[in-house]
Amino acid sequence: MNDEERVIGAESSDEDEAVELSLRPQYLAQYIGQDKVKSEMKIYIKAAKQRDEALDHVLLYGPPGLGKTTLAFVIANEMGVHLKSTSGPAIEKAGDLVALLSELNPGDVLFIDEIHRLAKPVEEVLYSAMEDFYIDIVVGEGQTTHAVHVPLPPFTLIGATTRAGQLSAPLRDRFGIIEHMQYYSVEDLEKIIQRSSMVFNTKIDPEAAIELARRSRGTPRVANRLLKRVRDFAEVKGEEAISLVTTKHSLHLLEVDDEGLDQTDRKLLRMMIENYGGGPVGIKTIAANVGEDTDTIEEVYEPYLLQKGFITRTPRGRSVTQKAYLQLGYPPKDEK
Repeated sequence: MNDEERVIGAESSDEDEAVELSLRPQYLAQYIGQDKVKSEMKIYIKAAKQRDEALDHVLLYGPPGLGKTTLAFVIANEMGVHLKSTSGPAIEKAGDLVALLSELNPGDVLFIDEIHRLAKPVEEVLYSAMEDFYIDIVVGEGQTTHAVHVPLPPFTLIGATTRAGQLSAPLRDRFGIIEHMQYYSVEDLEKIIQRSSMVFNTKIDPEAAIELARRSRGTPRVANRLLKRVRDFAEVKGEEAISLVTTKHSLHLLEVDDEGLDQTDRKLLRMMIENYGGGPVGIKTIAANVGEDTDTIEEVYEPYLLQKGFITRTPRGRSVTQKAYLQLGYPPKDEK
């Protein structure tokens, strides 16, 4: 099953992206969850506006779907500036970066998603842009080769990454503000689901919203996708409001269990238990067995499984915990 077919996969479809855009809050007061990040950003934004300066560069890191892109848009709105959005793989050469930066006005935000995937030559050009607001590039060939000094307006770079450890130290050190996005609580996800249902012009019973929140992997993106699918079932049944019964039935058909584990999560855990005695198993072996690349395993599946205590990391690889054995209906490991 590829990412597009999965209900809670790493990649979103065009429809999902359009919906997520419509669901995005515009200001910090509307942004649900991430209280520590919000409280700190309020101070940094207020201080920058009082000094009439561009906000310091911001690095947002954490698993996918936690609202890093949304927060970048919120920050730009709070600062009252424009935001230009791109991704690390899309900036193939230094000229692409120069083109992006030259379009910015003083104080504007450049948002780079997947910033850990920037090409090294582009990253090196970015250093002076972040630190001193200029870029030196070499143009021409042969005897006509010469350096061009390009001054830049003060701007804010917001970088988002699921792999903070892959950022080079020189790039990471140039971010003045570094924020770790955490998984959301059930309470915050319930509020997000209730808000999203209003955007969808759909009613949902409180107990149904709680059940949906419990199974959303601590992730707003997952909550909104599951809400869309459960809404489909409720509408076909003719319900005026999404009920708890319909929610449970829908999630059962979607193969999302009471801990938020989906088909691929369970496939991964079963493979480790049945083929390797629960581990330890190397990440490349896991990826090969479940038909996913290692990046997807490490960015999408593993963080939640670690957070929920279904797997542990050891120097020799990943191991399945007793909690996972019980969740999947296996006898505890020491009884086998």
